[in-house]
Amino acid sequence: MKCFLPATPLLYGLAVLFFSCNAQPEANGQNQSPAPAVTAWPEPDTVLQGIPVYATFDKIEPLFRLQNDTTYIINFWATWCAPCVAELPYFDELVDAYQGQKARVILVSLDFPRQFETKLAPFVRERRLKPTVVALADGRYNDWIDKVSPQWSGTIPATLAYKGGKSAFIGKSIHSAEEVQALVEGLQ
Repeated sequence: MKCFLPATPLLYGLAVLFFSCNAQPEANGQNQSPAPAVTAWPEPDTVLQGIPVYATFDKIEPLFRLQNDTTYIINFWATWCAPCVAELPYFDELVDAYQGQKARVILVSLDFPRQFETKLAPFVRERRLKPTVVALADGRYNDWIDKVSPQWSGTIPATLAYKGGKSAFIGKSIHSAEEVQALVEGLQ
């Protein structure tokens, strides 16, 4: 089972493009240079009950270009997505497995912004999730999913791992911490 990111009334007209696995960004005829590498964690727009909140993908995008000796494992999920919730214990295991190593596990919540305080924050607190949890309020999915990975169809859960210039992507549910560890080992 996969969870599809919801179409809001404003995005309804874009839903067909969003759910198409072949949706590509429009070319403007200019060669675009890659985004510059960054070394600092991006500042959130706000922090809600300990969870950094990013209003737009542009604000969180530097998280996907950090250039240092750390491996980043980033999972996109939501509390309303049953397969996402089912795999959360594997990310807790990864935090333990990589303890003392240069690896960071990050859960990017795609919950509805109006539910960050009433649903997401209590969920994170009750589950005592070990990975870093951040919330992304940007519902303009078509504008940014290809920036995460051109392989991403837009369904969640989805997991990106990267270190330096190497990256790997899983666009489906995972069934063990070892599955993601194998992905990470491929980056070495």
